[in-house]
Amino acid sequence: MSFREGKIEELQFNPFTKIGKEWLLITAGDEKKHNTMTASWGGVGVLWGKNVVTTYIRPQRYTKEFVDAQDVFTITFFGENCRETLALCGKVSGRDGDKIKEAGLTPYFVDGTTAFEEAEMIFVCRKLYADEIKPEKFIATENDARWYPEKDYHTMYIAEITKVLVKEA
Repeated sequence: MSFREGKIEELQFNPFTKIGKEWLLITAGDEKKHNTMTASWGGVGVLWGKNVVTTYIRPQRYTKEFVDAQDVFTITFFGENCRETLALCGKVSGRDGDKIKEAGLTPYFVDGTTAFEEAEMIFVCRKLYADEIKPEKFIATENDARWYPEKDYHTMYIAEITKVLVKEA
């Protein structure tokens, strides 16, 4: 399988479906060592004159170490046929074994980071900004209690989408 570089202006997808319902993988690391995690929170848009993604990672996630250590990471989108793979990548930690192999994923190395050959679409992303969600900043305070009972606040990353790769048929 191979990918072609696509133009971000030509993308036609519903981000609410792609992110919130179909999920995605956040992946970072190089050919020597990499990790991935499933996410269903995030966004796409324009900020600071750039096409960006916003993604969120809790401090205990192993993938966070990889995202923090590099300037680039990938967001990969899959078809519905990969639902079990994404569920496994959201439950199993890469600290405890080779979850990528267990999930049946094939690493695809691009621009100094990692994605997967099974993806339908890949965003290569360059970090622009990161900050932790702070409890005192909640306006809708019910979200603090609901989503952070353990006080394990996400780090929010804003990253420029530097490349879009689309699976060739």
